[in-house]
Amino acid sequence: MEQTFEPVIGLEIHLQLNTASKMFCSCKNAAGSTPNTNICPLCTGQLGVLPTLNKEAVKLGIKAGLALKANINEISVFARKNYFYPDLPKGYQISQDLHPIISHGYIEVEDKAGNTKKIGITRAHLEEDAGKSMHGGDCSLIDFNRSGVPLLEIVSEPDMRSPQEAYNYLTNLKKMMAWLDISNCDMEKGELRVDVNLSLRPVGTEKFGTRIEIKNLNSFKAVKDALTYEIERQTKLLNEGGKVLQQTMLWDDAKGQTLVMRSKETAQEYRYFPEPDLPPLQVTQAEIEEVKNAMPLLPNEQKKVYMDTLGLNAYDAGLVTQERAIKDYFETVLKEGVQAKAAVNWIFSDLAGKLKAANLEILQSPVSAKDLAFLIKQIEGGKISSKIAKEVFAKAFDTKESIKKLLESSGASQVNDEAQLEVWAKAAIAANPKAASEVKAGNAKAIGALVGPVMKVSKGKANPALLNKILNRLIKG
Repeated sequence: MEQTFEPVIGLEIHLQLNTASKMFCSCKNAAGSTPNTNICPLCTGQLGVLPTLNKEAVKLGIKAGLALKANINEISVFARKNYFYPDLPKGYQISQDLHPIISHGYIEVEDKAGNTKKIGITRAHLEEDAGKSMHGGDCSLIDFNRSGVPLLEIVSEPDMRSPQEAYNYLTNLKKMMAWLDISNCDMEKGELRVDVNLSLRPVGTEKFGTRIEIKNLNSFKAVKDALTYEIERQTKLLNEGGKVLQQTMLWDDAKGQTLVMRSKETAQEYRYFPEPDLPPLQVTQAEIEEVKNAMPLLPNEQKKVYMDTLGLNAYDAGLVTQERAIKDYFETVLKEGVQAKAAVNWIFSDLAGKLKAANLEILQSPVSAKDLAFLIKQIEGGKISSKIAKEVFAKAFDTKESIKKLLESSGASQVNDEAQLEVWAKAAIAANPKAASEVKAGNAKAIGALVGPVMKVSKGKANPALLNKILNRLIKG
C-alpha cells in the first residue's frame, strides 16, 4: 500500500532594496547599467578600504520588519560570510548571521481550504550582493556593478504545506514589498530571487524528512511547478523504497524537471565571524517610530478602508489595492469628484484592457487619472453618452491627446435639447407604429426599436435617458 506524504516547504527570498547607492559605498545602485561602470575600490574588494553602512537600507529593513509584524532588533551585527567565487572579490560577503535586524514575523496567506493561515518569518537580514558572472564561448566575464548592491534576505519558517501556499506566500510578500517601495521585486532583473527548501514526511508525523534545496527559479510559476514536480518525484521514490538525498537542485523550465546541481551530506560551512570594520548596528525605538509613522496603510488595511468608507465590495476593493500605482491612480480620479464605483469600472474595463493590449503599466498610461475623471464627469453630468465616451477614450489613449481637447474639437456633446429630441422621437414613432403599440401595451423592451433610429440620426449624441422619457410620454400620453 502506498504511503501518503506531507510536503514541508520553506522559502529564502533575496530582495534588492530601492536605495540610491550600494550597501557599503557611494556607488550608484544600478546593477543593469553598462558593465563595470558603477564600481569603486570598496565594492571590488581592493585593499585598505573601509565600508560605511547605508542608512536608507537600514530604514527599508525596518519598514519591511514592521510590515511583517516582526521584531526589529535594537542591536544587530554584521558578519563576514566566507566562500570563494570569482564574482566575490573580497572572498567573503558582508551579511548578518546570529544577530539579524529582523526576527519572528509572519505573513498571512490562504491555505488549501481557503482559510487564513500565518506563515512564520524566522528572520530577515541585511547584506550585500555579489557580482555577476557571464559565461560564453571560451571565456567568462564578470560585471561588478551588482557587487555591493543592498539586499534583504527573508527566511520563512517551514510552514507551507503545498505549492499553492508557497505561491500565495510569494505573491503576498512581493505585493507588500513593492507597495511600500522597499523593492521593485522585478524577477527578470534579479531584484527578487527565490530559493526553495523542501522535505517530505509521512502524514501524521512530526519529524522532518531529508531536505533538498531548489535554486535558479525565475518566476513564481516556476516555484510552484518545481515544487509540484519534486513532491511527485520524491513521493514515488519513497514508495519504491528509495532514499531522498540531501541535494541542491536546479529547475529546468524548458524540460519541466529538476536537475542535480550538487550533493551535500551536511550543511555548507561559511565560517561566519563578526565584521571587524563595522560596529554593531543600533536601532532606537525613536527611529522605528519615525519609519512607522511615515508608512502608508498596508494593502489589506487599505482594502478595508475602501469597503468601509466608499462602499466598495471586497472584489472591487481588492482590485484597486493590487498595486500601489493602481491605488494612487484610483485616488486621483476620486479627488476630481468621481463616484468610486464608476472609477473602478472605467479603470478595470476600458483602461485595463487598453494597457494590457499595449503592454503598458498604469504608470505609463497615456490617459492621466485627471483626464479619465473629466471624461466620467461628462457622462455623469449627461453631457455625453457612454458610447461617445468610450470612443473618445480610445482615441485619447491612442493619440495621447487630452480628452477635453478631443471633446471640444469633435463636437461630441450630448444632445439635451428636448424640442429636437421630440422631433426625432415623433419621426421614429411614425416610422415604426408596431413598436410604439408594443410599448403602449406594456412591452418595455420594444422601445429599443425606437431608440435605435434616433441614435442613428443623432450620430449617437441623443441623451438616452431623456429620449426614453420623451418616447414614453408621446406613446402613453
